[in-house]
Amino acid sequence: MTSEVQSISPARAWELVEQDPRAVLIDVRSSMEYLFVGHPRGSVHVAWIDAPEWTVNPHFVTEVRQVMLGGIGLEEHDRDAPVVLICRSGKRSLEAGKLLIKNGFDVVYNIDEGFEGELDEHHHRSTVGGWRYHGLPWEQC
Repeated sequence: MTSEVQSISPARAWELVEQDPRAVLIDVRSSMEYLFVGHPRGSVHVAWIDAPEWTVNPHFVTEVRQVMLGGIGLEEHDRDAPVVLICRSGKRSLEAGKLLIKNGFDVVYNIDEGFEGELDEHHHRSTVGGWRYHGLPWEQC
C-alpha cells in the first residue's frame, strides 16, 4: 500500500491504462478544458475545480468513487484499482490525488506533465511536454 501520490509520465500512464483493465484515467480539468482543449482518449471527466464558482468540487471524492464503482471497481478489487489523474500541467491533479489518498484510495498516480505541459518561452503549451506533446491518443468535442 502506498500512502502518497505516485508521479508518472504521460507515456507510462498510457501503458498502465492499456495494460491494467482496472486502471481508470480521470481528467480533473474544468468542463471547458475537457471539451474544447481536448482530453486523453478513454478518460473520464471529474472536475476538481469548475465554473461557475471556480472552487474545489466538494463532491470530488464521491464522484471518483462512483466512477470506480461504476464498472472498474473499488468494490470488486478492493481499494487497489489504480486511479490515474491528469490536468493541464500536473498541479491540480496532484492536489486531487492527495485528497484521494487522504480518503482511502491506495493506488493514485499523477501524470506529471499533464495534458498540455508547462509554458515554453513564448507562453505556449504542448511544445515542451504533456500528453499531446508526446503524441498519445486524444480527442476533443
